[in-house]
Amino acid sequence: MARKAAGKPPEEILLDWKREQASLKARVVDRDTEAWQRDPAFSGLQRVGGVDVSFVKDDSGSACASLVVLSYPELEVLYEDCRMVTLTAPYVSGFLAFRELPFLVDAVQQLRQREPRLMPQVLFVDGNGVLHHRGFGVACHLGVLTDLPCIGVAKKLLQVDGLENNALHKEKIQLLKAGGDSFPLMGGSGTVLGRALRSHDHSTKPLYVSVGHKISLEAAVRLTHSCCKFRIPEPVRQADIRSRDYIRRTQEVQGVPAPPSGRSKEAQRPKACPQGVSEEPAENQNSEEQRPETRML
Repeated sequence: MARKAAGKPPEEILLDWKREQASLKARVVDRDTEAWQRDPAFSGLQRVGGVDVSFVKDDSGSACASLVVLSYPELEVLYEDCRMVTLTAPYVSGFLAFRELPFLVDAVQQLRQREPRLMPQVLFVDGNGVLHHRGFGVACHLGVLTDLPCIGVAKKLLQVDGLENNALHKEKIQLLKAGGDSFPLMGGSGTVLGRALRSHDHSTKPLYVSVGHKISLEAAVRLTHSCCKFRIPEPVRQADIRSRDYIRRTQEVQGVPAPPSGRSKEAQRPKACPQGVSEEPAENQNSEEQRPETRML
């Protein structure tokens, strides 16, 4: 039977979450802190990580949390950790971290204990950083809690501080002619919250890159572009592919029919688990009793 995450939390819980975000926001560092970040070729960067939480269709309470580490600049997978988890917090816009982050932080901590030599030097997050209603998105939250440089990479524009996906915004997108082209996302307050990036020559839809923690926006955009074999940065793409594959294999063991191909991330941020591999991350689910699968590749 599908396990549904609890409904919208009481107002006092939301207030607690807001207070926690405000408290942790003060610890966000939005500048380069590592020597490799200031090098045009990112010399010294050897490992990049990506995280993903994927859900099974029709079961918003079960998920697969995934952490992968890739070599840089080769972008070959060195490590993966996929585990089935049960979520108890619902999806509430602006509070994604409280639903997904405990499992991702735990995966990072497990890697730090088991294989410290494989710790990523930067993490890519499928979501926003300072481009957020309260300036503290999931990429900021993960960065502060793990003390790792983090980059938020979203596929859709979060319309905050006057930013809109309007005709002017679409005109600017049309001016992005080649992979690496970008333009600033300046809110009504005059603050640059991120950049819209054409991540690949063959991709017409931009990515929205924002600072998570311990990296500048300029370095975050350059590194995102350099990690894109397709539209989505390879660390996030591999985390998604492997989490969905882990769900499929888990369902096969349990005798559960594979769901039809499809995607859905917006409503609950669940991922409907399509079969096969696609260029962009999709959506999925699972169960906590499953033993995590960890591979050093």
